[in-house]
Amino acid sequence: MTVLRRSAAVLAATAVIGAATPAMTATAADDPSPSASTVLPSGLFGRTDPRYDGVWRQSLALLAQHTVGVTPASKAVDWLTGQQCANGAYASFRAEPGAACGAKVTVDTNSTAAAVQALTALGGHDDAVGKALTWLKAQRNKDGGWGYTPGSPSDTNSTAVVVGALAAAGESPDRATDGLLAKWSLPCGRDGGGALAYQPDKEGKLAANADATAAGVLGALGKGFVAKAGTAPADGHACADSDPGKALAPADVARNGAAYLAEATHGKGYLVSALAGAKAQPDYGNTADAVVAMAAQGSAEAAKQPYAWLEAHAVPWVEQSGPAAYAELIFAAHAMGADPRDFGGTDLVAGLGATGPAPAKAARNTEEKADEKESSGTGVWWIVGTGLVAGTGIGFLFSGRRKQRQP
Repeated sequence: MTVLRRSAAVLAATAVIGAATPAMTATAADDPSPSASTVLPSGLFGRTDPRYDGVWRQSLALLAQHTVGVTPASKAVDWLTGQQCANGAYASFRAEPGAACGAKVTVDTNSTAAAVQALTALGGHDDAVGKALTWLKAQRNKDGGWGYTPGSPSDTNSTAVVVGALAAAGESPDRATDGLLAKWSLPCGRDGGGALAYQPDKEGKLAANADATAAGVLGALGKGFVAKAGTAPADGHACADSDPGKALAPADVARNGAAYLAEATHGKGYLVSALAGAKAQPDYGNTADAVVAMAAQGSAEAAKQPYAWLEAHAVPWVEQSGPAAYAELIFAAHAMGADPRDFGGTDLVAGLGATGPAPAKAARNTEEKADEKESSGTGVWWIVGTGLVAGTGIGFLFSGRRKQRQP
């Protein structure tokens, strides 16, 4: 995924995602604040306009908190469940969740799949998850994959995030998806060998895409955003084509993709953004996604260098980019077996928490302290409570990455 991999709007507009996002390297600076007509819900993570990535960043934030043992605020969870349409789908953001989802509401597979991963992990939302899964299954294309919006051509990123949702819910896609990812895996002997393409171009040609590769590795492994380090493959880490006439097995797709990512990050320690017309620069979100993918596949040793690079350089980026960025780095730390509360000296868990409503445990602690104040006869417990409430939910925002990158 990559942070948002992900501004959902950017994703939809460019046909790319996170990430995984809802992924990207457009940052919050591109859209620093909500429009005058947008009133941010108190349960929402981030302070930028949620029209582009509201459900995506909320889902990743809740999933990241759960991953590190933090119980999200109930109003944050309620905001996410309240965004669901009656048919089970999610859009990037619905300003009027009480209204029916009409033709003007653009639902998408990425937001829906991200919400499924978060709500499944939190538990207690079987009805919402069930409806979302039914909708996702109905959007599957004949080639076995998924596109960003209903009816759009399949792409690696969208297919991978939906596979992650199915896996989180204890289901798995049939072999058609495995075959699709294998079909989009570049042969080892050519430039970009081992990588996955976002999708074929109009002529059917494939181009290596690091963002799609990170997503595709997790998809081939049947894993979602949250993954632990896997076991090193018995046949090694090098890219290897299948025997003539045989398609790559899912494990081979993952191994080859991880080999490509390891080579791409070797030396400098990071992946480079490749947006048309933009100056090449480090892609923090995609690098974090690559770390998760390599570690999950069993190449944690190769992931150590990019992870160390992120610890040394990604803090300014995450502080600017917000909830989904914090979540991505937390997922990377989790995959590497590292402590996200000491990420190069930065507490990612606290940073994420500051961008949204106070976690349930923190809220309970606040109430307990208020009770103690009241019982001690100070008579000013309400002042303390008011101050604490005013200080919560001030975060920055928009997780801005473009999760899918179409060459």
